[in-house]
Amino acid sequence: MAGLDPLIHAPTRLELVATLSGVSEAEFVTLRDALDVSDSVLSKHVSALVEAGYLHSRKGVRAGRRTTWVGLTPVGRQALRDHVVAVRRLIDAVE
Repeated sequence: MAGLDPLIHAPTRLELVATLSGVSEAEFVTLRDALDVSDSVLSKHVSALVEAGYLHSRKGVRAGRRTTWVGLTPVGRQALRDHVVAVRRLIDAVE
C-alpha cells in the first residue's frame, strides 16, 4: 500500500520511533529496556534509522558513565506521521 514506510514498519522499529515521538530524546538503555531487546538488536535498528536520517544519536557522560541519547529528526517525525496516515487508511479499508 502506498505510504507504508518499510523502513519503520518492522514492529521493533515502529515501536522505537513511536516511543521517541513523545520525547526530544531518550537514553539508549531506557529504550532498550522499554522495547525489551538486546543492546545489539537496538543498536542495529538505531544505526539503520540514523543512516536513513530518521534518528540522531549523540554520545556523552551521565553520572560518570558513557551513554548514548537517541532522538527523532524532523524527517523521522514526518516519516512516522506519514506512516500512521497510511496505516489508518489501511485500517479504514477493512470491513
